[in-house]
Amino acid sequence: MGRTRIEAAFDKARSESRAALVTYLMAGDPDLETSYAALCALRDGGADIIELGAPFTDPMADGAAIQKAGLRALAKGTKLTDVIALAARFRKDDQTTPLILMGYANPVHSMGYETFAEAAAKAGIDGSIIVDLPPEEDAPLRAIYAQHGLSVIRLATPTTDEHRAAKVSEGASGFIYFVAVTGVTGAGSADPAAIAGQVAMVKRVSGLPVCVGFGVKSGAQAAEMAKIADGVVVGSAFVEKAGDAHATGRFDSAGPAMGQLARELRVAIDSVRKA
Repeated sequence: MGRTRIEAAFDKARSESRAALVTYLMAGDPDLETSYAALCALRDGGADIIELGAPFTDPMADGAAIQKAGLRALAKGTKLTDVIALAARFRKDDQTTPLILMGYANPVHSMGYETFAEAAAKAGIDGSIIVDLPPEEDAPLRAIYAQHGLSVIRLATPTTDEHRAAKVSEGASGFIYFVAVTGVTGAGSADPAAIAGQVAMVKRVSGLPVCVGFGVKSGAQAAEMAKIADGVVVGSAFVEKAGDAHATGRFDSAGPAMGQLARELRVAIDSVRKA
């Protein structure tokens, strides 16, 4: 099997001596057409990898911004099949940028693991982060993913010790998502100095790139995280741009605003030269 899109993205960032920029948007917020424009804007703004949020009624890991985004998307009738169709539309013109579906187990389980994996792979989705499906419970999904070449991307946190990191890494691929704060998305600000040692430990134990997210909103914060991680994940700050567009009724403003923020973050990350 050749290099996956995810592996190629990290290879490219490494070859340019920088961390990767991983961005997030909620599919269907404020609507699916705007989400497509935002996907393209994020890519054009310098995102190396894009996480595509699937709206869910009970997003336990997410803070207010993403909770509200999910509710707006659900109010528009956005379903998991719409998120997959959005990915397929993007993939028609972009064969390079990795797309990661980020969401919760219930909609995937309801659709059926085999049906979901087949549809996701066909749409050009590269893997998923199922927030509430720990390694002890994802073996059936993992087996099906392996058949379709999809990555199981797992979460580590500031409370993950070395023993747990080994369990988290078991069967994982693509990268490890290190949650920088003990809390929900968009809450507080992460302290790179406090987690640097753990990020290094997770990287060593997993043998995978480690991307740090939760609590990263500004270019300055992203640059600090770029010093200790292989990638920097920014979510709530992008989702807030969609919220602004929804509040003003100017949906067409969301894509350009997200693209501009991506450019600012990418410039900040690029300023940190990595060995």
